[in-house]
Amino acid sequence: MSNSDPKIEQLNQMRLRSAAGGGTRRVEKQHQDGKLTAHERLDLLLDPGSFREIDCFVVHRERNFGMDHPDRQYLGDSVVTGWGTINGRLVYVYAQDFTVMGGSLSEAHADKICKVMDMAMKNGAPIIGLNDSGGARIQEGVASLAGYGSIFLRNTMASGVVPQISVIMGPCAGGAVYSPALTDFVFMVKDTSYMFVTGPEVVRAVTHEDVTFEELGGAMTHSATSGVSHVVANTEEDTLFLVREILSYMPQNNMEDSPFEPTKDDPLRTEDELNNIIPDDPSKPYDVKVIVKLVADEGRFFEVHEHFAQNIVVGFARLGGHSVGIVANQPAVLAGVLDVNASEKAARFIRFCDAFNIPIITFVDVPGFMPGTQQEHGGIIRSGAKLVYAYCEATVPKITIMTRKAYGGAYIVMNSRNIRSDLSFAWPSAEIAVMGPDGAVNIIFRRELAEAEDPDTRRTELVQEYRDRFANPYVAAQRGFIDDVIVPSETRPRLINALEMLQNKRDANPPKKHGNCPL
Repeated sequence: MSNSDPKIEQLNQMRLRSAAGGGTRRVEKQHQDGKLTAHERLDLLLDPGSFREIDCFVVHRERNFGMDHPDRQYLGDSVVTGWGTINGRLVYVYAQDFTVMGGSLSEAHADKICKVMDMAMKNGAPIIGLNDSGGARIQEGVASLAGYGSIFLRNTMASGVVPQISVIMGPCAGGAVYSPALTDFVFMVKDTSYMFVTGPEVVRAVTHEDVTFEELGGAMTHSATSGVSHVVANTEEDTLFLVREILSYMPQNNMEDSPFEPTKDDPLRTEDELNNIIPDDPSKPYDVKVIVKLVADEGRFFEVHEHFAQNIVVGFARLGGHSVGIVANQPAVLAGVLDVNASEKAARFIRFCDAFNIPIITFVDVPGFMPGTQQEHGGIIRSGAKLVYAYCEATVPKITIMTRKAYGGAYIVMNSRNIRSDLSFAWPSAEIAVMGPDGAVNIIFRRELAEAEDPDTRRTELVQEYRDRFANPYVAAQRGFIDDVIVPSETRPRLINALEMLQNKRDANPPKKHGNCPL
């Protein structure tokens, strides 16, 4: 059969028709809005020439209201599906096509997405969704709503089996927001992507609030305020590049070990700067990200949830080539205290790492849980319990570095030895106690201070005595709660050595259907 054969020519014409989306005029409008088309996005996301499309001849069901005209029969409907590779590794993808009926989800559209999600689970590879849709297709009624339900079910079944990444590249409204919310990581683009359950017009009509698209559900709103978005970038190109990068830290599925990437960075490298990074004044802040970057291979740290709950830092790095998850209190923001948002942010990240066999490194400098009625009424007990649950449940290698303060219940929940930390190291500057010296002295010596001739001088003496006796790592080390007190400059080689020692770790939880995390 030659290329001039009429059947070959028909096939080529149909493929061109499918690739054309909603037509030249709508493609131009997409570009005018600062957005790429579905195929252009996949070309940037995937390795060159690796994309293989399926279901490009699928059309919407003919019974749909007002959709039976031949001009409304778009090949492929409003989503492009298939597979390709990222850095040579298999991934499954779908990209909603806004040029076809606003990317609205039809029954056929949902079936296409469900097919590649099923393939991803069967073959053990990540699924990436590029979302750009006006929501359910009104002409289809309940069939489009049922399509969302089918996708939600697969999101849930795939959770903890293969990594799921959602990239919001346009509007995402109504029921459509819950598929991304069920996935592991949500990426958004500044100024062009939005997520909300109800749009500004409905909000204005119901609550009389006058709010813009950006204020209600823009990228920075969800990155800094709601925490729905994990990563935000300035352009679509930057966003897709970051998706490629984050996947390099993840295994293909839950049956694989975390990926290893050879590095030229010396595993025995020490950093003298770490010996002086902790201020002499215990109330003075420092940036924990500096520690993470000094310790990590080539200083690379992929931060997740950078703008949300900044009093705790989470993200991915490599140590001696090993992919690891980093959880670190941030003394530069709210003194690193744990509050509702920080606890939930860390807990979710820990559970992802545990699900996909990524070791967890925890840097601890925490004065306690945030006090006050706002936090108590907001559920700090429940949120703190989520963090405890995540660390206790995790069976991956878990290593803790205590850099400075580790007080009270916050010490316990930040991967202490008693909740199955495999190794707990402390710097000489670590202070481990039930509470800070000032608070402890005010309680223990309340009567003595009230009767003292010079309460301030006596308080200073008692605080120093308490700090000398209790607020140091050696008391905990004597009891075995700290495995070793290390020189800060040696943190990197000690962590790499510990990871290699723990690479064959085997741990398990009691048999059960699933636990009941305090959601």
